[in-house]
Amino acid sequence: MLLEALTLQLGYNATLVAVGAGLLGLAAGASGTFLFLRKRALVSDAISHSTLPGVGLAFIVMVALGGEGRNLVGLLAGSALTAALGLLAMHWLTRNTRLSEDAAIGAVLSVFFGFGVVLLTVIQTMSAGRQAGLEEFLLGATAGMVYGDAVLIAVGGALAVSLVYLLRRPMTMVAFDPGFAASAGVNVRRVDLAMMGLVLAVTIIGLKVVGLVLIVALLIIPPVTARFWTERTEHVVWIAGALGAMAGFVGAAISATAPALPTGPIIVLTAFALFVLSLLLAPGRGVVAAGLRHRRQQRRIHLRQGLLSLARDQPIYERYTLSLLVREGLARPDGVATEKGRERAAKACRDEARWAIARRLHSHESVAARYDGLTPIEEWLTDDEIRDIDQRIAHDCGMSG
Repeated sequence: MLLEALTLQLGYNATLVAVGAGLLGLAAGASGTFLFLRKRALVSDAISHSTLPGVGLAFIVMVALGGEGRNLVGLLAGSALTAALGLLAMHWLTRNTRLSEDAAIGAVLSVFFGFGVVLLTVIQTMSAGRQAGLEEFLLGATAGMVYGDAVLIAVGGALAVSLVYLLRRPMTMVAFDPGFAASAGVNVRRVDLAMMGLVLAVTIIGLKVVGLVLIVALLIIPPVTARFWTERTEHVVWIAGALGAMAGFVGAAISATAPALPTGPIIVLTAFALFVLSLLLAPGRGVVAAGLRHRRQQRRIHLRQGLLSLARDQPIYERYTLSLLVREGLARPDGVATEKGRERAAKACRDEARWAIARRLHSHESVAARYDGLTPIEEWLTDDEIRDIDQRIAHDCGMSG
């Protein structure tokens, strides 16, 4: 069943939902990256919650004008209007009062969302307009998605991704160093507003699929996940877009396999599953890779300390150190060095003496300051430099080299 959903064989409506959700995820992941890098993840929460009163007001106005209250274009237009007002209100509070940004976000979020809930309550008492189901904008509902809805999501998502591509450089500068961006001639305030505008657009087009409560997760989780896989900002943008598209498509496919599964929450849970996998398995920043690096580092430290103990004829009390030396063929189980162990121990001790000399020489001062205590000296200094240091060593470690 799932394979059929993933290969778009579950029917017309399931295909529309999966494709639309994938396109939404692509736009959300790419757009949300700059919000994440700017450390303004909560702004998306304020924007999404500010859409609710717009849905209610648009419904009331369309019904009053004798139209269809559930018209998607009208509802999205109303949500865009109040979301923009919420964004401007947040900016005004931050710039013209002593409120911090998080306090302004909290104020705007709670007031607009509360007003939206009141409007939805009022709408439930109306006798016209087919008000049933408006609460689906909270968590999303795709069962009634038609071709026009999918086209709207596709066009909006494509425009958002195009703007991300065009504005990626100034938005990157502002995200990392607003002061430098301003000195380079970038209008930081306009770029910030453009960044928020992109998030607003993605939030509006995502209301039908994941709802205003969960769109925040689709904006933030993919960029956070992408950060595990690369150090370059431009790569983070497109990896986040790809992960968002994957979460949207796969999540919609999973929800299509069982009618009772809500699409929006399943998409968010799929995005979270990708995050957990990246957290564990990413080669550079994942938990497993970090654990392996730590284990290798500990092994190198124990081997080095064990070799120095062998060179100085000191007993080895640490069982792990002794087991490593035995495993490498450097010592016997009773702690006595083998022939190979004596050679390696002599070199380790000689390298310690070499670094002691190098730290006193001005010509090697910068290199010695960066030495990690584990890497072989041959990877830091040339053969001529090592020979020069050897000539300065007045004594050895008591073991022949």
